[in-house]
Amino acid sequence: MTEAIPVPLQKLRGKVAIVTGAASGIGAVTARHFANHGSLTVVIADVQDGKGREVAASISSNRCTYVHCDVTDEHQVKYLVDSTVKLYGRLDVMYSNAGITPPSAQTVLELDLSLFDKVMAVNARGMAACVMHAARAMVEKGVRGSIVCTASVQADCGTESMTDYTCLAPKPAGVQTVSFERVVAQACQHRGVQSLG
Repeated sequence: MTEAIPVPLQKLRGKVAIVTGAASGIGAVTARHFANHGSLTVVIADVQDGKGREVAASISSNRCTYVHCDVTDEHQVKYLVDSTVKLYGRLDVMYSNAGITPPSAQTVLELDLSLFDKVMAVNARGMAACVMHAARAMVEKGVRGSIVCTASVQADCGTESMTDYTCLAPKPAGVQTVSFERVVAQACQHRGVQSLG
């Protein structure tokens, strides 16, 4: 259930938003927050179908939908963005939040590159696909939109373990995410799209 915020304070009134990784955690809270702030609709995208549908239903079926989307598959990301624009006429906000942590606390000395690749596919490549397709849709429709990506303080702290999560992962590692967001901001700001990391 969402708590209504008074209309004058609704910063997202009438906006169409996509939140990836919104079936749980930060993404689910963000989807509810966007709805509370007056979004016309929030599209929840995730691979956790049951949880995603539950979050969408808890917000409201007429203000929130769920779309299965594996961000490691660019075609699914493109479909997510394209279908949202087709259904609602525009995309105002892309919140790229989908991310995973490694299944084990690997150190650099025992790094399993196949697990590293899996983390990179979701956290880095998935973020890039979301940003690219959202930016294209916003520019094409002339929308002064916002693209936001989740980052983690883990990049600044560093740890002995979870090497694949912290060392180079642009999504969870705040430094690379912020750098990527700056590149996007430079490329799109003159077209009205702001990028925040």
